[in-house]
Amino acid sequence: MHRKFGKSDIVRIAFNAMQINGLEADFSLQVEKQIASISGPGNDRGPDILDLTSLLWCSIDNDESLDLDQLTACETRNDLSVIIYVAVADVDALVKKGSPVDNHALNNTTSVYTSAHVFPMLPLRLSTDLTSLNPDQDRLALVTIMKVDAHGVVISSTVERALVRNKAKLAYDAVSAWIEGRSDLPVAASLVPGMDQQLRCQDRVAQKLRLRRHLQGSLEFQTFQPQAVFDGQQVVEIKQQEQNRARQLIEEFMIATNACTAHFLAERGGASLRRVVRSPERWMRIVEIADEYGYSLPSEPGSQALESFLAARHKADPLRFPDLSLVIIKLMGSGEYVVEVPGQESFGHFGLAERDYTHSTAPNRRYPDLITLRMMKAILTNSPAPYAVSELEYLAVHCTRQEDAARKVERRVRKSEAALLLGSMIGRRFDAIVTGHSEKGTWVRILMPPAEGRLIRKIGKIRVGQEISVKLVLADVERGFIDFERM
Repeated sequence: MHRKFGKSDIVRIAFNAMQINGLEADFSLQVEKQIASISGPGNDRGPDILDLTSLLWCSIDNDESLDLDQLTACETRNDLSVIIYVAVADVDALVKKGSPVDNHALNNTTSVYTSAHVFPMLPLRLSTDLTSLNPDQDRLALVTIMKVDAHGVVISSTVERALVRNKAKLAYDAVSAWIEGRSDLPVAASLVPGMDQQLRCQDRVAQKLRLRRHLQGSLEFQTFQPQAVFDGQQVVEIKQQEQNRARQLIEEFMIATNACTAHFLAERGGASLRRVVRSPERWMRIVEIADEYGYSLPSEPGSQALESFLAARHKADPLRFPDLSLVIIKLMGSGEYVVEVPGQESFGHFGLAERDYTHSTAPNRRYPDLITLRMMKAILTNSPAPYAVSELEYLAVHCTRQEDAARKVERRVRKSEAALLLGSMIGRRFDAIVTGHSEKGTWVRILMPPAEGRLIRKIGKIRVGQEISVKLVLADVERGFIDFERM
């Protein structure tokens, strides 16, 4: 008799994956003791801290998100420009460098998200309460203030310490449905006079920023990000996260904020931790792939030409576009953290067509953002730099390695979640797309439910991107193995 697996097994597998990949799954007693000693949110006061609580701030995040790192607001000007405000939680107000909480965050460097269990970088009392920009609570933040002209160009920016208050906690899907005319304004927004105009204005500016970014060669990918839905112990569905207007709104404002943060640090002569995607070393293989689709790319890496190719393929074949995206992403190489000091040549972010880019908008969830926040605060308070260049160089390598480890955990758990759902479907036929081929085997993605597995019996020639029929022959929850045969 086969053992019956459930959500508790997926949680166990997730804990094991954390340990195997050098990540701490639990908080130490020292961390718990520090958390118990904290009486309330950060309460710095002073003439340098602006009171911006009257702005129509809102948060837009996933439905289930409680760790709210940023808020957005805007004001229109008579010259057709718009002032965009992005508030980022001042996590450093309660998480001091070298404290037990900081040491845990430093080890993991990121929150790890699986459908069955979340491993937060910071204890929940901080990340979902005292350092979270929760509704109707005054919170300390660093606020990036950007002036965006009628063409979507950020013509000026500055950063201030401020007190902010979230007026409406909103979710991506509900806001997007309203923007696109498919649903009513979310209740939380409807209770705040003027919030509807705020969201319309922010959406307009975000779409202008987005258009300008793509004209400059920013790449548009669509990655495979399935999320398991549990009902009790069982996986009842696997949903693919859809891109929408509200996600684009936040994405554009965060990209703009990260670029402005990099400029702010550079202009003031400080070293910074940059997020870079180098110009692809395997560019000629990307050229060959484009050629297979009848598209000609230049012999030298160029993000604008690659963006045009990707946009054309997305329009021509949206079904296979996630798989093409994955191939190109692998050939480009993953992002990494590097230290940049004034006067050095910038590596830039090839995928975003940005020469200056740092991570700064999620200090509850990512350690590099907390590092950047501390460096910004030091400048704003005329304090000594909190990190030496040699320390930043170590952290750049460490954060890159630990983020890679976190992705391995998330991928490992996704495989077991998919196997749990597919366990009752052994022998069933599925439509699939061939997604990869290597010495280790051939890989396919089935469409409903969205899941990936190995093709163990090929029959005939197979090429990446080909549609084939497959039969499910193995769904091993414990090992995260899913095997298909070609029919």
